[in-house]
Amino acid sequence: MYKAFFNLTRNPFDLTPDPTCFVPTRRHNEALVALHYGIRRHKGFVVLTGEVGTGKTLLLRCLIGLLKGSKDVAYAYLFNGRLSPTEFLQYILSDFGLPTSGKNKSDLLFDLGQFLISRGSRKMTTVLIVDEAHLLSADLLEEIRLLSNLETDDDKLLQIVLVGQPELDEKLDSVGLRQLKQRIAVRTQLGSLDADETNRYIHQRLQIAGGNLCSTPLFSTQTISAVYRHSRGLPRLINTICENALITAYARQLPTIPPDVIEDVAKEFRLNVVCSPEFEKSEGSNELDAQRITNLLHELYTALRRPIAGEADLGAAITVEAGKHEPYI
Repeated sequence: MYKAFFNLTRNPFDLTPDPTCFVPTRRHNEALVALHYGIRRHKGFVVLTGEVGTGKTLLLRCLIGLLKGSKDVAYAYLFNGRLSPTEFLQYILSDFGLPTSGKNKSDLLFDLGQFLISRGSRKMTTVLIVDEAHLLSADLLEEIRLLSNLETDDDKLLQIVLVGQPELDEKLDSVGLRQLKQRIAVRTQLGSLDADETNRYIHQRLQIAGGNLCSTPLFSTQTISAVYRHSRGLPRLINTICENALITAYARQLPTIPPDVIEDVAKEFRLNVVCSPEFEKSEGSNELDAQRITNLLHELYTALRRPIAGEADLGAAITVEAGKHEPYI
């Protein structure tokens, strides 16, 4: 819509993780090198974590692009970990091109083992990439750890890449997953961009989209400073702000994007709204509150079950009859 107006050949700030739009920063380069090294050197477990919007999935797409260029590499890519252990095995075997219909868990494990041994004997690399790994249950993470037992005396047959938000770090720090944590050979993190990186990121995305850097810049220094302030250096938010700023400027027929447009976009997207700690505390304490309510109901029920002292002339106690739902209280 606005490409012709701004003399661009493509949308520069699409949210889709397109490797052709990858703008390398120091952190992203280090993370990509670490992931590639861990896989090609058969280190076993490799972990990448980063906050929401730091570019983890885009980095994975770049990694997969590198792996596709090697004829000796096969990979399975799992992007949704809401699976049972059996469904998980069915998914990855299917992604490796192995049949799974009518097979139970032991059959699937046997077939996977034979597949890995066959490839390992030919010095080939097999990779399991798990995106959104912070959503994996402890049971499924343990299942993944057990897959790493498929190894020879001198080599790991399956290279496992876990990618997720900082909650993945918290899970891996738990006592129940200490065996998995100790097996991690390469670990790296992604963070936000700093002010200089944000400036270079915006200019390079515009250049990739055909923008003329020799002419008057679409985003002035003051405008980019406003983008950085509202995005906090998160690439996804930078894309969102800049994309909508271009749309707004086009609608207003502005040749460049002034800082006030960024302020308007940030307001529309409520980027100045911070989640209330009280709300987070309330959300986190739901289970505790439910337990307290249960305890109170139990105490009330117990009190009602005790004999109630009658009038003196009755000479007997009156008890409260239990309802038909008593077994469920």
